[in-house]
Amino acid sequence: MILSVASVSLIGLSACTTTGNVEKNAAIGAAAGAVAGAVIGNNTGSGDAGTGAAIGAIVGGAGGAYAGQQKDKNMNEPTVIKRGADGQELIYDQQAGRYYYYNAANGRTYWRDGSYRG
Repeated sequence: MILSVASVSLIGLSACTTTGNVEKNAAIGAAAGAVAGAVIGNNTGSGDAGTGAAIGAIVGGAGGAYAGQQKDKNMNEPTVIKRGADGQELIYDQQAGRYYYYNAANGRTYWRDGSYRG
């Protein structure tokens, strides 16, 4: 049961692309760590899957957050919440290697620094 719930959570989290790398990778790492910890905890020691899942979630979450931070660093982006000045969601433009946002008021897109994207 724990394995199936965690697997569904992991699939759902992997589809989420609106958060920053740190948040997304921490969530995925925590879910994967919980699954692995539950399996290991169930099969070793006292057979306590719950404790194994908790420990795995902590270790996986920390590892995932670190991996996300390194990804931000490699993209030359500071590790911050990915939101524009007015709280808009930032979208990563792979070709340009920069973040932009959509202004719903005028239907235009702008780079993170506020300059017109076109």
